[in-house]
Amino acid sequence: MADVQLAVDPRSVMGKKVKSLRRQGIIPAHLYGHRTESLAVQLSEKTVSTLLRNAGANTIIDLHINGESAPRPVMLRGVQRDPVTGELVHIDFFQISLTEKLRSDVPLVLTGEAPAVSMYGGVLLQTLDHLPVEAFPTDIPDRIEVDVSHLETLDAAMFVRDLRVPASVHVLAGLDQVVAKVAAPRLAAEIEREEAEAAEEAAAAEAEAPAAEAPAAETEEKESE
Repeated sequence: MADVQLAVDPRSVMGKKVKSLRRQGIIPAHLYGHRTESLAVQLSEKTVSTLLRNAGANTIIDLHINGESAPRPVMLRGVQRDPVTGELVHIDFFQISLTEKLRSDVPLVLTGEAPAVSMYGGVLLQTLDHLPVEAFPTDIPDRIEVDVSHLETLDAAMFVRDLRVPASVHVLAGLDQVVAKVAAPRLAAEIEREEAEAAEEAAAAEAEAPAAEAPAAETEEKESE
């Protein structure tokens, strides 16, 4: 049994009419994934809020669809919010197989305090916030903690090879990739400026490029809505 149980109803309301559902406190959702056809479902906004507090992207959820005899194992794969109000708009569930390996990204969370920050005025930079992995769904952790208390000098760094990853999880990132490092204040400012410039260039390029084709489930939702 999964850690989270969730009940949803099949959804018949499509297109622009889903706005009426949201006014009633009902969030439209889509189910897609392993050996299943795309299915429109719905659940209350209150239920979604509770789900988001208790489940991460790699949490296995037993999805109970009204009218079906057995739950489906799923993971959250998309949460859409209104860019202005922040209100929930739509969520996606990805159906999985518990007996087949799955690729996913695991959040990296920094813990502890780096002595080089307090002793030398260094700036702690996290250069990798998610770790790509492959494993059976039940073996994928919700998060991996990165203890930075070993960073005692300027330029000291933590690498992917330093992470404590379960033996059942295969890491897909390069072992020499930097996860976090302590940089001198001036260098940190230069790095942040370069990252900001790179982000602006990427955003400009994306705005000029033609829109990419959306996944089938998402395309269907956008067309219907």
